[in-house]
Amino acid sequence: MKMRSYEHPEPLYPYADWSLSEDHYDEMNNQRSESLFATGNGYIGMRGNFEEGFHGSEGTSVTGNYLNGFYDSEPIVYPEGAYGYPSRNQAMLNVTNAQIIQLFVEGEQFHLNRGTILSFKRELDMKRGYLLREVDWESPAGHQVRIRIRRLVPLAHKHLAAVDYEVTALNFEGTVTLSSTMDGKIAQQEATDDPRLGGGTALPSLILQSMEHNENFSVMEQRTRHTKFALVTAMSHLVSSNSNVEVAEKKEEERLTVEYAVPLLKGDSTSLTKYISYHTSKDYPEAELFERTVQVLGMAGETGFEALLQEQAAFLEAFWRHADVEIHGDPALQQGIRFNAFQLLQSVGRDGLTNIGAKGLTGEGYEGHYFWDTEMYMLPFFTYTQPQISRSLLEFRYATLEKARERASVMSQKGALYPWRTIDGEENSSYFPAGTAQAHINADIAYGIKQYVLATGDMEFLVTKGAEILFETSRFWVDLGHFNPAKGGAFCIDGVTGPDEYTAIVNNNAYTNLMVQDQLNYAYQTAELLRNEYPDQYEQLSSRINLTDEEMKVWLEAANKMFVPYDDELGIYAQDDTFLNKQKWDFENTPADKYPLLLHFHPLVIYRHQVLKQADLVLAMFLLGDKFTREEKVRNYNYYEPLTTHDSSLSPCIHSILSAEIGELESAYAYFDRTVRMDLDDINQNAKDGLHTAAMAGSWMSIVNGFGGMRLIDGNLEFNPVLPAQWESYRFKIVNKGALLDILVNGEGVQYTLLEGETLTVKHRGKSLVLAGNEPVRM
Repeated sequence: MKMRSYEHPEPLYPYADWSLSEDHYDEMNNQRSESLFATGNGYIGMRGNFEEGFHGSEGTSVTGNYLNGFYDSEPIVYPEGAYGYPSRNQAMLNVTNAQIIQLFVEGEQFHLNRGTILSFKRELDMKRGYLLREVDWESPAGHQVRIRIRRLVPLAHKHLAAVDYEVTALNFEGTVTLSSTMDGKIAQQEATDDPRLGGGTALPSLILQSMEHNENFSVMEQRTRHTKFALVTAMSHLVSSNSNVEVAEKKEEERLTVEYAVPLLKGDSTSLTKYISYHTSKDYPEAELFERTVQVLGMAGETGFEALLQEQAAFLEAFWRHADVEIHGDPALQQGIRFNAFQLLQSVGRDGLTNIGAKGLTGEGYEGHYFWDTEMYMLPFFTYTQPQISRSLLEFRYATLEKARERASVMSQKGALYPWRTIDGEENSSYFPAGTAQAHINADIAYGIKQYVLATGDMEFLVTKGAEILFETSRFWVDLGHFNPAKGGAFCIDGVTGPDEYTAIVNNNAYTNLMVQDQLNYAYQTAELLRNEYPDQYEQLSSRINLTDEEMKVWLEAANKMFVPYDDELGIYAQDDTFLNKQKWDFENTPADKYPLLLHFHPLVIYRHQVLKQADLVLAMFLLGDKFTREEKVRNYNYYEPLTTHDSSLSPCIHSILSAEIGELESAYAYFDRTVRMDLDDINQNAKDGLHTAAMAGSWMSIVNGFGGMRLIDGNLEFNPVLPAQWESYRFKIVNKGALLDILVNGEGVQYTLLEGETLTVKHRGKSLVLAGNEPVRM
């Protein structure tokens, strides 16, 4: 459907270049704010819950503490099962809540639904990387305190989080008590009819094993019900006070509490610094967890909260040097693009064993699963800003290759088939038409490897890991497809689902076939490269996986004979063999409240129509742009765009990029505008369930690939920049083979500056430019 120009609503949060803030307590929208004010370091994720807990209306808060890749696994119950259906579902766990710090002022408990809030401020600082809350509060008895809370999840310390809690007595002399708790009893998520949310669990997933107060810290050990992973959560404290502090320890049910009673004079302050650590047997041998806990908490105490803040600021300074995007002329979008980049960094696994979920570490939507979103959306952002993170994401795919082989075997195919949704490499999608049938994830991963290697020159990854993925997934394709006599011997791939989940189980999905064609060619080229330039490694790999020359010849033949459906009368590529034969969806008579369609119509009703959930062929025209003429892009875009609902958050950014390429800047801007503030403006009304990480990465792509016109052709950067009428200028940076390139676009033209590296050759609107270090070139 044609995207109307997006008019920014009144901001839910004030516009600011480097922060997200609110200046009042908004009870009814509290759950949304919990997602938006989340903090994380790629392993630990903490929703923006209040330390004192939420005491407002039921159904407007979800306490959330998550560990990337830490899950339990429950049996999937099918009323009508079949061979090959996944048998268990993995779900990222909401783990022990160690955020809790309760304040009592002369015996009266502080929370935001009690007493009087004299002032309130909460701010997520994206430059320094911490969450600040400042509250002036008056108790029912009239005692006034000033509260300053800083929360930090250090990006440089995987297993650590910290809270610094300061209280000042404003108008009284008396005792304040700070009660620090960790709670192992987690509220279970309820089951819903929304497939985008989790299914809920009947029993607690974490079972208490032991808990105790030690001399310097408190520790709780739990075990997952089904996977039997051990989790050790611990907390230590440092109190700063000018008077004697009374300490009391409590141990009850699944809660450990340490209370600090501090006498204060009027104007005096006290502070409690709390260090929190999480370690699991999924990452380390169980016998090491306690000692590792001691080491992390000891390091934190010796370093101190202020020094950890300085480390965080330094880490982010390096990140923003490569990843920042500047927009002059629209403060809403400037805030949006930085918020998106910041949340991507907070959510992405960087250890090669974890990945990045559809909701990051901000909520339980999609149960913490990893999808194709990684390779198609998040990977480009990191490849061109933080390539070492991209390598880690691809290393996760290598770490789960054996399970992909097992899945292919279950599906009666050779090679490897990656799961549509997963945490540890096993298929978790129980609805195969929109799950396992989306085999294009194999080609998506191959495409991600290709783009990463071309952009970075990381041949070591290709030789030691990437090639094996390419070869095994290529084996899958030639076994799945067939040379079809009915189509003149063309290579056909039947019974698959493309990116558009409103069309399922089709023959010859154009996106899939085009991406597989690209993969098979690249796999063949990679094999030849290894054979000629890395003969020892090639011999070892080919021997280990029994790769033959005959197999590789079939890859090339399948690529050369790939069938891509085309309609001569319309002059467009058909989305699949039968898509154009279906009746078009009646958009005119579909009320706005019936979107997204998946929540209001049976899948079969949707499947019988020409209607798209998201970009399909349009996505292929972006990813494989050099395979299409401009005229073909215009014709295909104009046909498929009106049929697309954009019910997926992944869709608008791709349409923005293609709109910009074919010269429809107004449409490109409308799509981009909707993408970049999807969560900050809560456009889909579901930010409360977690943020849309793929759309966040897509907003970066909309600027760089859309308005910036950047493409990587045969390993070389090409740009075709345009300046939206709404902006004065914009600027972004690109990392390419170790070089750092700055691109500035304004009303006077385009300026390229090589910030790091000796020389770099790029193309500007087809013209080659040789850039030298720190010598701007203006076009």
